[in-house]
Amino acid sequence: MKAMFLTGIRQIEIRETPSPSIRNPDDVLIRMGAVGICGSDVHYYSTGRIGAQVVEYPFTVGHEGAGTVVEVGSSVTKVRPGDRIAIEPAITCGCCDQCRAGRANTCRNNRFLGCPGQIPGCLAEYIVMPEACCFPLRDTTPMEWGPISEPLAIGVYAVKNSVPMSGAKIGILGMGPIGMTVLLPALHAGGASAYCTDKVDARIALAQKAGAGYIGNPLRQNVVADILEQEPLGLDVVFECCGQQEALDQAMDLLKPGGTLMVIGIPEVDRVSFNVDAMRRKEIRIQNVRRQEGCVQEALDLIESGALNVEPLITHNFPFEQTAEAFDLVETRRDGVMKAMIRF
Repeated sequence: MKAMFLTGIRQIEIRETPSPSIRNPDDVLIRMGAVGICGSDVHYYSTGRIGAQVVEYPFTVGHEGAGTVVEVGSSVTKVRPGDRIAIEPAITCGCCDQCRAGRANTCRNNRFLGCPGQIPGCLAEYIVMPEACCFPLRDTTPMEWGPISEPLAIGVYAVKNSVPMSGAKIGILGMGPIGMTVLLPALHAGGASAYCTDKVDARIALAQKAGAGYIGNPLRQNVVADILEQEPLGLDVVFECCGQQEALDQAMDLLKPGGTLMVIGIPEVDRVSFNVDAMRRKEIRIQNVRRQEGCVQEALDLIESGALNVEPLITHNFPFEQTAEAFDLVETRRDGVMKAMIRF
């Protein structure tokens, strides 16, 4: 089969590689149909690492995927050949202290698609995943909506763990795909006011169309002053979705006493800092968001019921053979790109 391999910094190419096969009773062989490019994939593409996770070349990335079941193991009952499915990229052990405590997202033995040192990604014609990672799509659901369920599940998880009440005032700093997949469930959960910022005008324009009450570009305006003019008491929750130090600083200024900072963005640096005086005096709660915990089906239900419209998030489509062009586009954020989708 063909797979897309990282071969160096900003180098990616198609190579032939052995096709995977069913080995375990709960295995599902999947023919890939669509893969979304995530910011973490681009980190590996442009820098070769995220923190301690360092790429050893050649390596296949990609974890936002959907496809069609080709073959199943002897114990599989949830899906059958011909089913179209969305893929949960995390394979958890179910046995460690974290899994037993209901924290499978921090499983100590987690194996994640396209994560160095764990398992190859899904930018390949075929992959094998456990039955537990396969979520059937309705016949009427477009294949490319399946990959969106993965980042949307992160947004659903972040909102469930932070928005304190109907009518909460929230800020979202960074309106890329993760920022958008936070905004949609936050508004659906009853967030009364959403203040959204990004340095790319096309992204904040999309946020406004989706229901953001305020949009601002920090390159051209003082977004903190603008928001506090409208909300002088501050915001209940701020979601940091871009991995930038300046956004963390803005969040501290925007939060009300007792407010919550949800850190979702992945910085390219190893350390960030906080204004300790503001953090202490306001008694700010800081929570990191590690992927999602049991929210994939909920995300799919929100998509397939029509409660959330994810179609505008997919701004660009590329054939598998043009994956390199897609990565370059996402890295440089040209042409108003939000989510670039690879089609097989």
